[in-house]
Amino acid sequence: MKWDIEFLEIRHLNGPNMWTYRPVLEAIVDIHDLEDYPSNTIPGFVDRLVAWVPTLIEHRCSYDEHGGFVRRLREGTWPAHILEHVTLELQNLAGMPGGFGRARDGVRRGVYRVVVRAWQEDVTREALHSARDLILSAMQNPDEPDYTPYDVAAAVGRLRDLANREFLGPSTASIVEAAEDRQIPAIRLSEGNLVQLGYGKASRRIWTAETDLTGAIAETISRDKELTKSLLGSCGLPVPEGYPVDGAAQAWFQAQSLGLPVVIKPNDSNRGRGVFIGLSTEEEVKRAYGIAVSKGRGSGVLVERLIPGLEHRLLVVGNRMVAATRGETISVIADGASTVVELIEAQLNSDPRRGDTEDYPLSRIEVNSALRMELSRQGLHEDSIPAEGRSVLIQRNGNHAIDVTDQVHPQTAQMATLAARIIGLDIAGIDVVAEDIARPLAEQRGAIVEVNAGPGLLMHLKPAQGQPRPVGRAIVDHLFPADTTGRIPIIGITGTSATTETAMLVAHLLSLSGRMVGMSCANGVSYDRRFLKKTNPSHWKSARQILLHRAVEAAVIESDMRTIAAEGLAYDRCHIGVMTSFSGSKPLTDLGIPDEEEQIFRVLRTQIDVVLSGGYSILNADDEKAVEMSSLSDGEVIFFSAQPDNPTVNDHLFQGGTAVLLRDNEIVIHAKGENRSVSGYDMALFEGAGAAVPVASVLAAIAVAHAMQLSDELIVAGLQTFTQRPAPVEI
Repeated sequence: MKWDIEFLEIRHLNGPNMWTYRPVLEAIVDIHDLEDYPSNTIPGFVDRLVAWVPTLIEHRCSYDEHGGFVRRLREGTWPAHILEHVTLELQNLAGMPGGFGRARDGVRRGVYRVVVRAWQEDVTREALHSARDLILSAMQNPDEPDYTPYDVAAAVGRLRDLANREFLGPSTASIVEAAEDRQIPAIRLSEGNLVQLGYGKASRRIWTAETDLTGAIAETISRDKELTKSLLGSCGLPVPEGYPVDGAAQAWFQAQSLGLPVVIKPNDSNRGRGVFIGLSTEEEVKRAYGIAVSKGRGSGVLVERLIPGLEHRLLVVGNRMVAATRGETISVIADGASTVVELIEAQLNSDPRRGDTEDYPLSRIEVNSALRMELSRQGLHEDSIPAEGRSVLIQRNGNHAIDVTDQVHPQTAQMATLAARIIGLDIAGIDVVAEDIARPLAEQRGAIVEVNAGPGLLMHLKPAQGQPRPVGRAIVDHLFPADTTGRIPIIGITGTSATTETAMLVAHLLSLSGRMVGMSCANGVSYDRRFLKKTNPSHWKSARQILLHRAVEAAVIESDMRTIAAEGLAYDRCHIGVMTSFSGSKPLTDLGIPDEEEQIFRVLRTQIDVVLSGGYSILNADDEKAVEMSSLSDGEVIFFSAQPDNPTVNDHLFQGGTAVLLRDNEIVIHAKGENRSVSGYDMALFEGAGAAVPVASVLAAIAVAHAMQLSDELIVAGLQTFTQRPAPVEI
């Protein structure tokens, strides 16, 4: 007897598919002899599983009630179904809540298809394998000598660590989530935080809080603290008086000329590295100078007049301030028994809001040269044991973690936006020192001390105190004004025949309209009628490269049944979906799809499921199953037919619909109660067994052209010139 759950294949469906709109992993699993042992027949299995993963009680399952899945376990269900739920729950415990899941019979007994939501492919693969091991462990007899309970906490920890490495950082993720809320698609371009929002020519790109509108010159200026101050000061903005220095002795000389106390910092530092505040003695100034030199990037050190107050970070996006936080000094209170380092660990680093990654709103306090200097100014060192009750200053300018957005004086907010414009940044973190951010800076000798490109967003998304701010949405609205969607027209084409010819003709017609058209079909890829030899075996990747091309104004993408079943669609939604035919479809047994009309229908309907509400579904009215898909479309339906008196079309036209028909050897467009004959070309080019393009493709392409508002004259010109196909060129 073989008790095992064997993965025969795991496929990543990268986009909309027969299961859901979202990417999923589809695992083909063989449960072998466990087919004869549902969960209620394995002694102790359900109790052990529920004890190890008690949160499974939250899964409602098919009963749609709290505890529904546990009820199924006790009544008896099979390992594939259990694998689905345990995988989803492990992802949930690792910080990826919710998600889609299904388990379905495969092409033979004991083989199943298990489908689970994949936020990130590698993480979900690990979750699948961990879930399989957990289930098999729970099936073991605990009385056996080699029995070891499964370590669920360790598995969840591995998944969480993997997710932290593989997922987008929180700043980038907040922007992507805001884009998706506006139905703007997002494509990750690297393993890091480089993301494209939108498709083709309508797309924009972000890298954390930098965008493709962030100029390299502006970013370079912002890194030069002296140059930044000079530009801001010349425009009348308040900045601290200061000078660049070359040497510790010169630093002390300038400190005295400015008036003590002073600030010393590298000219090109960021994130507060090497910045020392409130220096009052020669020893402090010279020591700070040495550290500042080591922390900088070789561009010198600044000595500045100290501005009284606390530092504030004002986030400017576009031409407005959208969020603000305040920094605080950080101290510990001595207990008379612990060293300073021990106090830091107990009172500061133990705070769950502190961590080493940008997932935490507060950073861990590290023992470094800056901390040692701060302690020495208080007559202490890291191993000192201060007297009980003494307050020990750890950082003069701590994390910006307190939201003060609603307190910022309008004049100060206006100054911050002006500062960003002066430097040339579309997104900037403006550091302002003030005693009271609610008062004008001029009343309190406040000043702008830094302008930062690519500012961190987490302090605004997860402030330690105060209201989180939707800064991701502000950035998306900046990149995509309200009347833009980030989308170009995408014409998606599928069916069991004539799909490639349809794609070729549609691309040709759209090119004649003056658009830069990208096309991916079985014959290869083309840009602006320049046909490239097909080198990529993946239809999905070929289609995706069309959408990444930032000159493409319209995309024509053919996706056959195998592509949709094995890879998913390359886009989330499309403007036009074309279904050429259903008849003659063949099973994909190697993909676990049997010779069942319902299963094949579910695969092909994906193309119509993703049509936008303002788009069009172009359907073959001569194909019964294609007609059935009309009820699935969120957009307007346009039928095409080679039958002059198709009853489906007649009914559709009676209800005010649109159709393209072949009548008396002429193509007629019926729209809004009017009939237009498209003539002036040789119909013989599209008839007969040897025709370059089947009639169905011509009708479908003309329906697309009508939906795209191409003129009849252009359509005729396209049909007349579609006799020569360009030869592919090597790339």
